[in-house]
Amino acid sequence: MNYFSRHTAPFLLFITFLFSCSVNEKAVSSQELTRWEEQAARVTIIRDDFGVPHVYGKTDADAVFGLLYAQCEDDFNRVERNYHWATGRLAEVEGEEMLYSDLRAKLYMSQEEAIQNYEKSPEWLKALCRAFADGVNYYLHTHPEVKPKLLTRFEPWMPMYFSEGSIGGDIESVSTERIKAFYENNKSLGLNSYGDGLVHPALLEEPKGSNGFTIAGEHTASGNAMLLINPHTSFFFRGEVHAVSEEGLNAYGAVTWGQFFIYQGFNEKTGWMHTSAYADVIDEFEETIVKEDGKLFYRYGNENRPVTTSEVTLSYKAGEEVKQKTFTTYRTHHGPITHKNGDKWVATALMWKPVDALTQSYTRTKKRNLKEFHEMMQLRTNSSNGTVYADADGNIAYYHGNFFPVRDTSFDYTKPVDGSNPKTDWKGLHPLEETITVINPPNGWIQNCNSTPFTSAGAYSPKPEDYPVYMSQSPENFRGIHAIRLLKKANDLTLDKLIALAYDPYLPGFELLIPGLVKAYDAQQPKDPKLKEAIAVMRTWNYAVSKESVAMSLAHFYATNLLKNGSAPKGLNVVERFEYYTHTAPAAERLEIFGQTIAQVEKDFGQWQTPWGEINRFQRINGEIKQPFNDALPSLPVGMASGNWGALASYGSNTYNTKRLYGTSGNSFVAVVEFGDKVKAKSMLAGGQSSDPNSPHFDDQAQRYADVQFKDVAYYREDVEKRATATYQPGKR
Repeated sequence: MNYFSRHTAPFLLFITFLFSCSVNEKAVSSQELTRWEEQAARVTIIRDDFGVPHVYGKTDADAVFGLLYAQCEDDFNRVERNYHWATGRLAEVEGEEMLYSDLRAKLYMSQEEAIQNYEKSPEWLKALCRAFADGVNYYLHTHPEVKPKLLTRFEPWMPMYFSEGSIGGDIESVSTERIKAFYENNKSLGLNSYGDGLVHPALLEEPKGSNGFTIAGEHTASGNAMLLINPHTSFFFRGEVHAVSEEGLNAYGAVTWGQFFIYQGFNEKTGWMHTSAYADVIDEFEETIVKEDGKLFYRYGNENRPVTTSEVTLSYKAGEEVKQKTFTTYRTHHGPITHKNGDKWVATALMWKPVDALTQSYTRTKKRNLKEFHEMMQLRTNSSNGTVYADADGNIAYYHGNFFPVRDTSFDYTKPVDGSNPKTDWKGLHPLEETITVINPPNGWIQNCNSTPFTSAGAYSPKPEDYPVYMSQSPENFRGIHAIRLLKKANDLTLDKLIALAYDPYLPGFELLIPGLVKAYDAQQPKDPKLKEAIAVMRTWNYAVSKESVAMSLAHFYATNLLKNGSAPKGLNVVERFEYYTHTAPAAERLEIFGQTIAQVEKDFGQWQTPWGEINRFQRINGEIKQPFNDALPSLPVGMASGNWGALASYGSNTYNTKRLYGTSGNSFVAVVEFGDKVKAKSMLAGGQSSDPNSPHFDDQAQRYADVQFKDVAYYREDVEKRATATYQPGKR
């Protein structure tokens, strides 16, 4: 038995509700079953000693079939939920509160439009989409004990909803609260503090994004290029997979549950890592609505254009019942109407080209060199992400975004613009050559930590004045500052040294913040004797996180309390706020909040001298998406910290009706890759590969995760077979 299942109560089974899956649900025909069985016979799945599925197929479609089958074995719950979300059917399972998430999905694409996009796809892509659906459906057919919450049948058009790579992406910037206010009450919520109507992360939210480093051979011991793949996502959000075919596919890395392409990973010749670029690629157009003869029009230049309307009926769970609600939705040529500003309706425009996006996401995994990779990037549908790249020829590169509408820079697109003025329209897309790109800089390294691209390659970084302002508005952050310091000194790197660099414990945020606290204490007259010992600990701290550090415990809560309750002016980012609290905030305020912090730690943990590892924990109790964290159940100490403080190895932890902090996001799947005659890699997956508490791979990487003990990746077939613990065809297990 695994670590957690030995010590916890049996996994609680939730009552599942099985609803009709619409007109697409049908019994399996003998012809369909024969097709599935024939395809399964062309697939071999080898599970290695960590449960990673290595899927071998004759064709790419065969590999996709096996890949989806294997994903369902590991976590069908998350595979299914991702498609509840993407297709706009979440409320049918999770209730009325998800109704406006579903409406948001339907505003951007209906099922009919998804089918149309599938039908117009090239035949090779259709084959992969069919293999996706067949792989899931064959799993359900051969595992009748698995009871889907809703989707008893998957269809080949479903990947059209979920094409760019990371579930969420651009569409999650569209506010469901504003959709609800408009479509339920015709109400305006006004502008937010950013001056727009989009969703922005909360100040204390763990940064959603990633770190990507790419390093040329001049800085490595082998002389070969290296890549750090370090996404910061929700734990258990992605599985680790390997897909191989006789048609040239041989990709290893992380897959978002339910997708048929490796999202962040590598093949023998190239590697790619996506970071969140936070470029301005989503725009709001305020429409002037006019009624004529009972019909709706919107002003555009000197004409009134008809508003496109349609009816959308959504189902939602209400207790034991399934109810329905019908909405009339609206659209202009700018996009769907998502909310209202005053008396103006607002259309929110974002990248929505499912076929091209899916083509880019899949074909990326088969590129063999920089020229091919660059040609693939010409599709320009990777809108929400930057891409960090390395290859076996020694090239390194970074693309800060990939989809940039051409806009009139006399308008401020960080705010809603006047949709009635034709000059505000998007004027096509910038060619790839006009976007922010770094290729083989002389310094020999590139980094992006969701920070500005204008420091990505040190002195050889792009210059802001060479690009429209909307191409990058990301400020520098503490992770970017940290990465640059380390990479400037990096030499003779091996995979193990790259791991050590990526987990460097130093926290530059506290290098800035804590001296301001100590200075305030030193200037205090008379000095508060209750603070003396704790200040002495902070004074001698080296600003590094560890499980044993008491200073880390105090620093975390001190910074958190400052950001929650301090007097910093609104609109400042975390770096700017730390500068304020160090140099500008009243000394009395700093000391008062530090005193409150000491009292908080004493109250919750018995003494302020509590090591960080006693507070900051990893716990995986069951396979549910939201863990029922419990201080009374076993957990592991973790010597990592929030990316907000500058930790490269991000560990976003919080309380959940608990005293202790439990991690839920940050370093999840991590890999380091070295290219050369043969590719070499090491990887880590938070917890383990399987969501089943009875599986040996439910938490077999939990202690390794806490100890930063990476595993060797088995990439070549002979290495996979040496580590095989199970070899089978779909349907045979």
